[in-house]
Amino acid sequence: MQMTGQSLTESVSKDSLSALLAPYFELRLQWQSDNTYRLDTVSKLYIEYIGVLKYLNDPSTPERYIPLSSNCYRLFLPLTYYYSPMRRLSRIDWKFDPFADYAAAADAKRLRALLPYDEELFARRQRIDSAVDAALLYLYTYSAPHTIRFWEDDIDRMRSYKDNITKEASKQKSISAFFRPDPPKTEVSEGVDVKLKRPNWWITTGSGSLQFSQNYVSKNWYKGGESSINLLGNLLLTANYNDRQKIQWENLMEMKLGLASTPSDTVHGFLFNTDQLRLFSKLGIQAASKWYYTMSAELKTQFFNGYKANNPAIVSAFLAPADLSVSIGMDYKISKKDKYNLSLFLAPLTYTLRYVGNSKVDETSFGLAEGKTTKHDYGSQISPTLSWTIISSITLNSRLNYLTSYKWTRIEWENTLNFVLNRYLSTKFYWFARYDDSSVPKNGSSYFQLKELLSFGINYTW
Repeated sequence: MQMTGQSLTESVSKDSLSALLAPYFELRLQWQSDNTYRLDTVSKLYIEYIGVLKYLNDPSTPERYIPLSSNCYRLFLPLTYYYSPMRRLSRIDWKFDPFADYAAAADAKRLRALLPYDEELFARRQRIDSAVDAALLYLYTYSAPHTIRFWEDDIDRMRSYKDNITKEASKQKSISAFFRPDPPKTEVSEGVDVKLKRPNWWITTGSGSLQFSQNYVSKNWYKGGESSINLLGNLLLTANYNDRQKIQWENLMEMKLGLASTPSDTVHGFLFNTDQLRLFSKLGIQAASKWYYTMSAELKTQFFNGYKANNPAIVSAFLAPADLSVSIGMDYKISKKDKYNLSLFLAPLTYTLRYVGNSKVDETSFGLAEGKTTKHDYGSQISPTLSWTIISSITLNSRLNYLTSYKWTRIEWENTLNFVLNRYLSTKFYWFARYDDSSVPKNGSSYFQLKELLSFGINYTW
């Protein structure tokens, strides 16, 4: 049956196939060598799996109409010998069992009766692999065995190649694209001079707080007691250097001053219950990912004279005492942004100096020999520090300093728990535990000391 394409289109309707054949076949025009068309029935499975290759191989086919799938890649590579086609025909461990296939089919039939499902949805890849293997096997045996260029092992050893060809962009825009803001337009004139600045590896920070606590008890209170007012000021300044490669240098200055009213003290109107000036510097050179060769120095003293209640004698003063420690060791650092910073400093070699520079202060109460102003010791030091943001409004700063000369031991554990109400108001719980057997206790026989303060006040960080 031969006719021209135009006459065929006019004479053949779309429903030429019977209802029985329509689900499985389609009417297609087959081009003939004499420039005519022949009407024929074509299997829909052939069109889906094989016939579509003619369309995809047509150079005029737009690339956007070609589905991206790698299931049939073996058919488009230079002819290569793959092992899977032969494995389907020859398996060493296979033996003929006429009842095995029947039993498996019976089991599958019973399973479909209990749980109906469409096998076609789950076996598409297996069907494609089977068809590709069959096509390759035909090429190996009948069509072109002499054109085999590679083995499968050669393909596996080849380097992967990434296609950088820009795909044809779709002209249709998504709905969300109409609601996106237009990108800012930046116009730079040709005469603009570009100025490059060296990076600043220094980071400076500071924080200050003024805490207040008050207690009032009337003179005729039935259980007695005493009114009191406490003030605590704290200033912390840091200047840290980090070149993001090898060197880290931390510098810190901390000043604390606390006043307490003592109505029962007839000698002093108030006493300093907190008085500290602390200077600290630590230089580290990276040895491994989180380890640093480190040298640190720390100086601690106080600002004003210290007294005991109802006693005019000076207990301590500026540079009386003054403690200096210089250490060499390793520092281990771990951190998580906006969560915590932990440093563990291990110093096997530490030099300590205690100086008492006020003649009115009893030097023996600080472990010095009578008439001496300095004391030198060598030992070791362990100093972990932690800055932890528990939640956005609660932070914990903790510092432990273990120092020993192998004749005496001095341990200081200082903690500040800060409850932030807003940018300017906060409540702080401060406790300071101390153990020092390098000097004789001033009261009693215990070397353990403890100081604690709960206060409310203003806080500012920059």
